[in-house]
Amino acid sequence: MVNLIGTYECKADAKGRLMVSSAFKKQLLPLLQEGFVLKRAVFQPCLELYPMQEWNLVMQKINKLNRFVKKNNDFIRRFTAGVKIVEMDASGRILIPKDLCQFANIKKQVVLSSAINIIEIWDKDQYEKVIDEATVDFADLAEEVMGNSDIDELS
Repeated sequence: MVNLIGTYECKADAKGRLMVSSAFKKQLLPLLQEGFVLKRAVFQPCLELYPMQEWNLVMQKINKLNRFVKKNNDFIRRFTAGVKIVEMDASGRILIPKDLCQFANIKKQVVLSSAINIIEIWDKDQYEKVIDEATVDFADLAEEVMGNSDIDELS
């Protein structure tokens, strides 16, 4: 399992090419051969960059869903909408397709933020807004999510 660390600012050019920070490049080096999957996030107006091995783990779970149940089929369609396979070029850039740039409102200033095993790609202003809004509720959220469990249960 991949364990990515860090939040970094970078820029996207007019064609949607994004220069990945050298710190992320180092962490992603062992995964470059397999490539990545880029998709719309489910809960936020950002993109998610999955190393291929992480994407395959998610797909194993999704492939177990019964497609003759309408809500499962609807979920699969929405979850995979706009999914693209992307590669990092020799310069350390990833090309974000126009439809995904539009979804995440990515223009020039971008934030790459680790979310354990994936990287979230945000428009910088949108990222700052979401982080600021979440600050007020974070203590309650942390207590609710992490406070009622033993550390042993998390492993």
